[in-house]
Amino acid sequence: MRWIGLVIGIIALAAGIIWTLQGFNVLRGSVMSGQTMWQIIGPIVALIGAILVIFSARGRATAS
Repeated sequence: MRWIGLVIGIIALAAGIIWTLQGFNVLRGSVMSGQTMWQIIGPIVALIGAILVIFSARGRATAS
């Protein structure tokens, strides 16, 4: 069941990074590009994703 947390964490991390880059207008061509809201939401989601990945990977290492 730890792999579910790992997959969700990786998806959240990737989405957070993409949203952050769109918020800072690095990735253009979206309604989110250049919007301050995504400059705030993106790093929060990326941080949550990173925490999920770390705890899921740590749990997997101790279970093996």
